[in-house]
Amino acid sequence: MTESALRVAPNGFDVEAVRRDFPILERRVHDHPLIYMDNAATTQRPRQVVDAMVSYFTEYNANIHRAIHTLGYEATVAYEDAHKKVARFINAKSWREIVFVRNATEALNLVAMSWGQANLRAGDEVVVSLMEHHSDIVPWQMLRDRLGIVLKFIPVTPQGTLDLEAARRLITTRTRLVGLVHASNVLGVINPVEEIRAMAKEVGALLLLDGAQSIPHLPVDVQALGCDFFVASGHKMLGPTGIGFLYGRKALLQEMPPFLTGGDMIATVTTEGATWNELPWKFEAGTSAIAEGIGLGAAVDYLSSIGMGNVYQYEKELEHYTLERLNNCPWLTLYGHLAGDHLAVFSFNVEGAHPHDAANLLDRFAIAVRSGHHCAQPLMTHLGMDNTLRASLYLYNTRAEVEVLLGALQEVRKLLVR
Repeated sequence: MTESALRVAPNGFDVEAVRRDFPILERRVHDHPLIYMDNAATTQRPRQVVDAMVSYFTEYNANIHRAIHTLGYEATVAYEDAHKKVARFINAKSWREIVFVRNATEALNLVAMSWGQANLRAGDEVVVSLMEHHSDIVPWQMLRDRLGIVLKFIPVTPQGTLDLEAARRLITTRTRLVGLVHASNVLGVINPVEEIRAMAKEVGALLLLDGAQSIPHLPVDVQALGCDFFVASGHKMLGPTGIGFLYGRKALLQEMPPFLTGGDMIATVTTEGATWNELPWKFEAGTSAIAEGIGLGAAVDYLSSIGMGNVYQYEKELEHYTLERLNNCPWLTLYGHLAGDHLAVFSFNVEGAHPHDAANLLDRFAIAVRSGHHCAQPLMTHLGMDNTLRASLYLYNTRAEVEVLLGALQEVRKLLVR
């Protein structure tokens, strides 16, 4: 960890020191300084993460759990240490409750296809919210079609928050699992986990949290949240692509059958059958994404050195500032941010301009935002549109960049709106 990442300003956060750790922020696009506001899709990587992965490739590149030579031992230790870092980061009881997967999508599929197929029967209910990412909808739809389970959706209020009264009606004694996005990738709203957890536990249902958007931005304590499963993607929290994790309570993971089979997830294999390896390797079949796992560990180190409380506080100030500026533009339609707590994630449209056209013009100013349905089509349909622009901010964004965005949106309006 470089000294710059460790420095904390008197007010709790030094954004300029942090920005120096991200070489890509020095880039110019179309002769403008890059302004990266597509962090809900993927974040940039600090040099510390890149260096950790390069170190693996250049100093101890070897497979893990398969050799007793020095390189194999060092790679194994580094990869297992990454599990332990993640466990500490989210306050899991044991690092063996951390399963490395490719991304949050794979983690959600693992829960559905392993726990779900083993435990759900026709007529059992799974309840998710209308603001879920497709990854927490489609696997349950497939189980519905295969097993005959009932899939229910908690609606969203006009203020862009969960309808808790509807949730109380939907979560019944037949409900076996409640799946909830911890924070919405469209509206930015941080969902009331405590209330939903209480409803789930009252009927004996499990709680699965999709933390892909929450864990990069706020402190996460899985024991305090009281969730049974928690999933995240490394690339949304300063780590590399191709790595994510599933947290599952140890008792649940021990009872669940493997999701994938092959090398490393076995204890013994005979011509008659097989037995499974200990946790978490039972769920990590084949050659692991070793460099990516080490990179995720480095990303956790980086965020921990700054402090997630500092990250959250800085981003809250940035969210309030950006919200005030966007609300001063009557020609923008902003979705959400009317009630509840929010991340600095803003979905909006320039009235009279298609979001794809607007995003293309913003790119000419070197401003990277997302346009589309954000893998949340049921929510978009509920909101009455097909696509939006989305500016999603992170710990390296600044007020000055927000001002450039607002000025560029003015230019978009002049060029596209007739």
